[in-house]
Amino acid sequence: MSEPNFGGTLPNPNRQQEAQRSTLVSVAANTGLAGVQILSGLFSHSQGLIADGLHSLADLLADAVVLLVNRHSHKAADDDHPYGHHRFETAASLLLGLLLIAVGAHMLWSAFIRLESAQPLPAIAAPALIVALVGLASKELLFRYLLRVAHRLRSSLLAANAWHARSDALSSLVVSIGIAGNLLGYHIADGIAALLVGIMVLRMGLHYAWGALNDLMDHSASHEETAAIAATLRATPGVLGLHNLRTRKVGDLLMVDVHIEVDGHLTVHAGHAIAEEAQARVLARHHVVDVLTHLDPADDLSD
Repeated sequence: MSEPNFGGTLPNPNRQQEAQRSTLVSVAANTGLAGVQILSGLFSHSQGLIADGLHSLADLLADAVVLLVNRHSHKAADDDHPYGHHRFETAASLLLGLLLIAVGAHMLWSAFIRLESAQPLPAIAAPALIVALVGLASKELLFRYLLRVAHRLRSSLLAANAWHARSDALSSLVVSIGIAGNLLGYHIADGIAALLVGIMVLRMGLHYAWGALNDLMDHSASHEETAAIAATLRATPGVLGLHNLRTRKVGDLLMVDVHIEVDGHLTVHAGHAIAEEAQARVLARHHVVDVLTHLDPADDLSD
């Protein structure tokens, strides 16, 4: 899926309100699903449905993290945080990844112990399949809604939360197949479904934890985004070239450092005006929090 052009970014208040609204929708959906899935799993003897309910509970914790981040990451820069609080979002993404790892590991262990038990696996009541299918449809709809909001706001944390909902939809699909297998007489199918759900949750947690760690270590922008920023700089009137273009992630934004080459015979005032125009163009057209420019005389570089 292509990244949207961020020239028309929502102002921070609107961005914060829309992020909070989408997360509250997720809270309501996950609260209802977790309760129904866990209770239905207990009454119908479905380990897979209970695992799916625990996954929904993990989503609730993830929603709480998103609400906390949405409140703090948009604070203005201050003396202690001159670049703002954008990395609060990256740290929360790491926390969310670690949460998923813990939940996935617990699911795996529980499912393994159940499968290894000498006690025969029980038959599952038929209504459990209806609950699993309702959970599947609800999570898929929630995923599509959250991902649409995440792309519009260009929020990696909202995207992580959306894909967490998709992992829940996939786990509900696996659980539905496992329950159907159990109803057909393959009683081990439900336990295998619970094991697969744990693997899926663990894999998702590792993915987002690793991505957040990379961002905290000043991961650069993609090659496409870096090339687009370079093109914007080169298109600025008065810019004859550039070098040492570097980017690093600060939350969902980018910091840009670049050496701009201009006519060496220009006055300091004229060169500064070109640098300011280049900076303004990058800020207007790209997902960038600040641009640090250094002026170099192009004629000296060509000698």
